Amino acid sequence: MAHVVYTIVEHDGGWAYKLGDVFSEPFPSRDAAVKAAHRAAQEQRIPGRTEAIQWEDKDGNWHEELARGDDRPEADVVE
Repeated sequence: MAHVVYTIVEHDGGWAYKLGDVFSEPFPSRDAAVKAAHRAAQEQRIPGRTEAIQWEDKDGNWHEELARGDDRPEADVVE
């Protein structure tokens, strides 16, 4: 099972949560960013539908695969 971790960081004049190299929108307070990160982590756990997806890798190559709706990652928040 995949595992994702949201971290809380100062960003763009406020606070944000970050997953890898991707930032959320800025929040006016650290507490607001923490709450938003916990919401995002909870949403990661919600199962969806199994669907075919297409995605582009860093070299510009396109891939197609079947994404299982019940294959959800574990998600944590590091405050």
